[in-house]
Amino acid sequence: MKIKENELCRCPWVDLSKEDYVKYHDEEWGVPVHDDRKIFEFLTLESAQAGLSWYTVLKKRQAYRKAFDNFEPEVVARYDSEKIESLMLDAGIIRNRMKITASVNNAQIFLKIKEEFGSFAKYIWRFVEGKPIINYPKTIKDYPAVSKESDALSRDLKQRGFKFMGSTVCYAHMQATGMVNDHGIDCYRKTQIIDSHK
Repeated sequence: MKIKENELCRCPWVDLSKEDYVKYHDEEWGVPVHDDRKIFEFLTLESAQAGLSWYTVLKKRQAYRKAFDNFEPEVVARYDSEKIESLMLDAGIIRNRMKITASVNNAQIFLKIKEEFGSFAKYIWRFVEGKPIINYPKTIKDYPAVSKESDALSRDLKQRGFKFMGSTVCYAHMQATGMVNDHGIDCYRKTQIIDSHK
C-alpha cells in the first residue's frame, strides 16, 4: 500500500500543522552541508535563535536573507555602524543589537578560519572526523541538547572570537547541517539521508 505524504513517519519534534516546518524537516534538516555560504547562514540564524524557538527564526529566514545580503560572509563582515542601525529598524528580523553585532563579528572570524583551512567546511567537519555521527532517538526525550563534539566546537569557536556560540547552539547547528543525523529511528528521512551520502 502506498503511503500518502501526510502519513509519512517524521521526527517527533515536527509540528505537522506548520507547512514550512515540515518542509524544513523534509528537505534540509540533517542533510550534510559543505557549502561555506550555507554554513554561515545556519550559524547566523542559530546564533539569533539563542533563547528563542527555532520556528521563530525559521519564519524570519527570508527576511534575514534580504537583510543580511543572502548571508555572504564577505559582505556581512564589512557592515558598519550605519548598517547595524538600519538592521535595528528592520521588523523582519530579531532586533537584538548584541546578536546583530555578533553576526558581523562572526563573519569576520569566519573569513579568518576559511583562509586558514581553505574552507570553513574543512574546519568545522573536523569536529566529527569528516563524517556524520548517526544517533537513533526514539522519543522527544532522546534528543540531546549538547554532545562532547558540540562542547569542543563551541570551545574552539569561542577561543577564536565567535559570539553566541554556546554548546547548545553548536549542537543545533550540527543537527541542521547533517554533522549529526538525529532523525528519529522511525523517521522516513533517516535512511534516505544515510543512503544518499554514503
